[in-house]
Amino acid sequence: MTPWQKAIGQKLSSAIASSGQATCSGTDNIATQPAIFLTGSPLRHIATMSLTASIGLLTMFIVDFADLFYIAQLADSSLTAAMGFAATILFFATAFHIGLMIATSALAAHHIGRGNPDQARRYLTNILVLSAMLIVPLAILLFIFAPDILELAGANGTANQAATGYIRIVAPFLPFSVAAMVCSGFLRAHGAARRAMNVTLSMGITNAILDPIFIFGFDWGMNGAAVASACAAVVSALFAIWPIVKNYGGFERFSLPRFRQDIPPIMTILIPAILTNVATPIGGFISYRFVADYSDDVIAGFAVVGRVIPVAFCLIFSLSGAIGPIIGQNFGALQFNRVRTTIQQATIFALAYTLIIWPILYFLSGPISDAFQLQGEGRHVFWLFAVFLTPLFFFNGMLFIGNAACNNLGHPNWSAVMNWLRNTLGLVPFLWFGREYFGLDGIVVGPAIGGIFFGLAGYLVALYLVRIQERRITLTD
Repeated sequence: MTPWQKAIGQKLSSAIASSGQATCSGTDNIATQPAIFLTGSPLRHIATMSLTASIGLLTMFIVDFADLFYIAQLADSSLTAAMGFAATILFFATAFHIGLMIATSALAAHHIGRGNPDQARRYLTNILVLSAMLIVPLAILLFIFAPDILELAGANGTANQAATGYIRIVAPFLPFSVAAMVCSGFLRAHGAARRAMNVTLSMGITNAILDPIFIFGFDWGMNGAAVASACAAVVSALFAIWPIVKNYGGFERFSLPRFRQDIPPIMTILIPAILTNVATPIGGFISYRFVADYSDDVIAGFAVVGRVIPVAFCLIFSLSGAIGPIIGQNFGALQFNRVRTTIQQATIFALAYTLIIWPILYFLSGPISDAFQLQGEGRHVFWLFAVFLTPLFFFNGMLFIGNAACNNLGHPNWSAVMNWLRNTLGLVPFLWFGREYFGLDGIVVGPAIGGIFFGLAGYLVALYLVRIQERRITLTD
């Protein structure tokens, strides 16, 4: 048994070690790729992976932003609010997408770092099969129960009807979007930043072309935006699958015995990763309940904030997925100093980016509110976000980095715990206290205060995990 196998006593790493020794018949080692993150500047890898990922994400988020902008031009605040409700509900499906992508990226990166790319491809195939088993039933549930779920979130009348139509068009195409995410995670595990970027870039460009055609040209309104998103999901899946077939040996032939063998290590990462990401829409659901009794203008303001955040902070959103493979490959190669340096430099990277974005959003607060025709309290909600919430988003970045470290250092459960605490203990008391003592202002600013504590905790947990894994290796030498 190797020192790596002796040192990692956790369930995840034990499963990885044992499954990594399994034979992968039917493979021909086509296009074996090196583990590129084991050498070179960690900061350069962070910048390259984050910037390329953010280009694709930015394209996708800008299109999402444009969706809301187009709908806002219809001058009906209930439709703008409906977009916010629909996005909140669909993020439950996105949580599964992200969880499956994280499992793919973490498992593949470990084995690529250990020089076993065939096992990485085998995991990819089996996770894709598992994805279909999970997403198809979820899509059916969302399609059937969309009106009831939206009503629980506080959407009524026109907002409920419009959001229901949107969800019911998008839901059947969720298997395509999850395939794109899983394959993108595999590409990132190989360090194929540009190819992974093309997946989200293709989705965004397709949406950008089809949105105005369907929304205004065909006069389909919100349903037009949904149809464009459905088409984009299919295109992105094609862009994700093709480079894997062409450059990385394609997919392993499915085998039920091997699928059963790989389920335990997959689930060890997948379940905590899904729980981690489900916590975010749960938090969004709770937040919308606190504002549901306010006017449509207020809910529209929250909807605009929800669209601006991904665009403004796309680099920080991409940071977690970007550093995960870097951590994973170096952990697999037992290069703990590089793992520690990656975490520290990623944190500095997030801080610098936040300090650049803050003044930009401050000065653009008015023009953005005008563009989305925000009125009254809805306009005030966006101003509060630009002035007070923007600098505090850095702490969310710290939590993202902590999540990536947990998922790639053998403790994905810790990531789930941190995110659930952030979206419950770090949210509900601050929402309640803010509403009771400061009204709408407290509801907007309160949760960001709670995020400070969990951002710091995420960073400290990441460094602690590096120490304990390094100590285990030292004790076995």
